[in-house]
Amino acid sequence: MANAPDPRPETTPASVPRPARRHRVVALSCAAFVATMVGASYAAVPLYQMFCQVTGFGGATKVAAAAPEKALDREVEIRFDANVAPGLAWSFEPEQRSVTVRVGETKLAFYKATNRSSEPVTATATYNVAPAQSGYHFAKMQCFCFEEQTLQPGETLDMPVVFFVDPAFVEDPEMKGVKTITLSYTFFPKATPVAAGKAKDGKAPL
Repeated sequence: MANAPDPRPETTPASVPRPARRHRVVALSCAAFVATMVGASYAAVPLYQMFCQVTGFGGATKVAAAAPEKALDREVEIRFDANVAPGLAWSFEPEQRSVTVRVGETKLAFYKATNRSSEPVTATATYNVAPAQSGYHFAKMQCFCFEEQTLQPGETLDMPVVFFVDPAFVEDPEMKGVKTITLSYTFFPKATPVAAGKAKDGKAPL
């Protein structure tokens, strides 16, 4: 009588390490996912800033290389707001509180900053407009916010901004009732290297 086949699955040398291989694959996949997420988190801020500047999302203004060909009859009041973050010993204010412009008209305005500390200080300005949806139509051709600003002890600096409200503003149904746009800046201290090669609260090397 022939022997009955053994119901137990055959174990071969090739089948033994399969669980270990699966564990290694899972571990490598997790490591790759973590690395991707870390890289994405570092890239998120500059990508978000670029997206906001292109679309005007979140009240960010746009950057323009050229002015509109003509101004329209519709007028908008532009109000200017200035703020200084904690830890920055500057005074900062607009030289005029508001100005009325025609849509499509290029306008020059000034802010004034003074370093009230006894050391050189470098700072950078963030900006936005309100209402936020008007950011898509508010364009700047020149602005002190495009670069870092360094003020010597006691120095006062006039800071220009050249802007216009795009003619497409009048065709946007969301802008139908908008008569005032507020342009707001906030200066933050920027960390700069000191002699030892470390950063120190926005102060220049001694």
